[in-house]
Amino acid sequence: MKFSPHTVRASLTTPLGPMTLAATDAALVGAWFDGQQHQPSFDEWPVDPGHPLLRAAGQQLLEYFAGQRQHFDLPLDLSGGTAFQQAVWAQLQQIASGSTVSYGHISQHIQNPAAVRAVGAAVGRNPISVIVPCHRVLGAHGALTGYAGGLDRKIALLQLERPL
Repeated sequence: MKFSPHTVRASLTTPLGPMTLAATDAALVGAWFDGQQHQPSFDEWPVDPGHPLLRAAGQQLLEYFAGQRQHFDLPLDLSGGTAFQQAVWAQLQQIASGSTVSYGHISQHIQNPAAVRAVGAAVGRNPISVIVPCHRVLGAHGALTGYAGGLDRKIALLQLERPL
């Protein structure tokens, strides 16, 4: 994953643990639970808790965790991924809150039905957790499979979104 040299970061405390948010002047480029698999090294990015996009992302995430928001309204930049990853991440953004799909469903929608494992790898490397809802992807027959932020968080996110 490639990130702009102008990336800044901020921390956010959530009910599911601390997160690190990252943005450029133009868009949000990352949201990771601390310790999440595949997260980049943040050391080179200056801390800027007053950055407008980081503040907006933090506010919207807190509203989401409080059950007050189902959709995010933030500019996103996922261009640091490969073309394949970007196609998978675009499909993740189509999954409605309270819904789930399978890895096979995504592979069908990107016109690559044999790429189920590669889809799983791309989902796991999604750089914008929660906002780009990789937690809404399940294994075959609804099996709860891995989540880069931890299976316990995946379960909590799905329960938070469960329709009444």
